[in-house]
Amino acid sequence: QVQLVESGGGLVQPGGSLRLSCAASGIIFSTMGWYRQAPGKQRELVATITRSFSTNYADSMKGRFTISRDNAKNTVYLQMNSLKPEDTAVYYCNIGGTGGYWGQGTQVTVSA
Repeated sequence: QVQLVESGGGLVQPGGSLRLSCAASGIIFSTMGWYRQAPGKQRELVATITRSFSTNYADSMKGRFTISRDNAKNTVYLQMNSLKPEDTAVYYCNIGGTGGYWGQGTQVTVSA
């Protein structure tokens, strides 16, 4: 059984930082990613990383967000810096793209 367990969300002020973690079990994964969904909006890609550490980012996250992984721990991370109110969303961990496996989501709220 595939499980993705996310952690690290919360409330942060604009300009602040958060680090999300996603621990995977039940699958040997290749590409993992983070997506997010803000209220009233479609789910969108944040970033992906392959098992060989090749990364891809949505344009609006480049330079602020960093995706990384620890293959030994089956864990993927998302370091988010210089957070903006428009980054407020539920962030989802993913394996296998939009037709693959999803975590339960973790809320990130950026507000003063």
